[in-house]
Amino acid sequence: MKRMIIFCMFFFCSSMVLTAASPRTVKYKQILKTIEQLETMVKDKDAELLHTPENPAEGCLYTAVTCFKKGVQKLKPASSQENTKFKKAIRLINKFTYRDSGEQCESTCESYEKKTPKEFLKGFANLMQ
Repeated sequence: MKRMIIFCMFFFCSSMVLTAASPRTVKYKQILKTIEQLETMVKDKDAELLHTPENPAEGCLYTAVTCFKKGVQKLKPASSQENTKFKKAIRLINKFTYRDSGEQCESTCESYEKKTPKEFLKGFANLMQ
C-alpha cells in the first residue's frame, strides 16, 4: 500500500514538472502581453518614427532587442489618463534582458527602416514570438 501511494505521488509530481512552462517562456509571454497593451496606449499620430528591426539574422537578435529597447524609450502615451499604466509597461520592458550570443552583427539600429510606433510595437511582438 505504501509503495502504491509513493508511486502515485512520484507520478503526480513528475507529470506536474513536465507540464510546467519554463521561466523563460513565462517571461517572454509576459513581455509579449505588455507589448500588446502598449499598442493600445501609444500615441501614433504626430509621433516620432522609430527604427524597426524586421527579420533579423540569427546573430543579430541581441542588436534587434537592443534597438527595440531604445525605441521603447521614445514612445509617448496617447492620453495622460493612461500615463501610469504606460510608465509601468515601459519599466517592465526595460527590465527585459537578452543574452548576447557573441556573434558579430553587421547591421546597426540605424540601418533598419523607420516606422510608426504601432508598427514598431508589432515588429517587437513578432520578434518576441
